[in-house]
Amino acid sequence: MTTILPDPTTPFGERVARRLREEIVIWLTTTGADGTPQPAPVWFLWEGETFLIYTLTNAKRLAHIERNPRVALNFDSDGSGGDIVVFTGEARRAPDEPSADQNPAYAEKYRASIAGEFQTAENFARGYPVALRIRPSKVRGFS
Repeated sequence: MTTILPDPTTPFGERVARRLREEIVIWLTTTGADGTPQPAPVWFLWEGETFLIYTLTNAKRLAHIERNPRVALNFDSDGSGGDIVVFTGEARRAPDEPSADQNPAYAEKYRASIAGEFQTAENFARGYPVALRIRPSKVRGFS
């Protein structure tokens, strides 16, 4: 399978790989019914070629994605407008994914955040039961 990720031996490719591994939050931008972009910070798990995100059952982003599955994801800048990484692709509900508390990699990545905000992984999974898979088709960025 061909990856959309840049060569990890290049400076940009190394930055992308590092941020996919280390970042806790990524901004997911969907499009509202009136065409207005709707950015929201979300927790994510990068699994080689796709992002996995868990969301609320009543999150407006679900209706946005049903209407238009094209989305963008981006990391925060370095505070000075640099270190930009933007992905574009398509999002879909992923009903066959295990719940967040049954996904070992996700539960480990967010262990401290879940404990601080939800007490247990089970509580988080009950609150955020809908899994989304986002398959990026393009990545771009600049320093």
